[in-house]
Amino acid sequence: MSTATKTDTAASTPSARRAEDRSPAVAAQPGQEVAVPAFAVPADRGRTSIADPVVGKIAGMAAREVPGVYAFGGSLTRALGAVRDRVPGGRPSVTRGVKVEVGEKQTAIDLEIVVEYGVAIGELAYEVRENVVSAIERMTSLEVVEVNIAVTDIHIPGDEDSAGTRVE
Repeated sequence: MSTATKTDTAASTPSARRAEDRSPAVAAQPGQEVAVPAFAVPADRGRTSIADPVVGKIAGMAAREVPGVYAFGGSLTRALGAVRDRVPGGRPSVTRGVKVEVGEKQTAIDLEIVVEYGVAIGELAYEVRENVVSAIERMTSLEVVEVNIAVTDIHIPGDEDSAGTRVE
């Protein structure tokens, strides 16, 4: 993270004083240098809102990165998704099995996943949760207050019900 350095010396030009007025408040002793983030932007320059589908896609992609996750959604959701995926022009939904609630500064995520047989579900849930929280907080600066994970099924190799629904 890059930082700018600010000292307590008075700025000599009006534009320098205006720039100094916009910087975050920093308590410093005379002559002491204080690190100020270079990306610090005043809140009065506008508002950024992040839509639920954006957070849902980030969560879905982050969860898919974890080995041991086979698919997303309950059996009905997966069946309908498989039909939709076979329609010409259709493509797999990144948000299948992902529900989010986004506020101004916080978000909560619910995931429905199918795990591979033999995977330690507790460890997998921990890894999915950590990966999702990390990705969302890094990309959106929203605080993730919870990631609820519901394991709806387990994939057994050779099981015909979940053929073709593999997460890739």
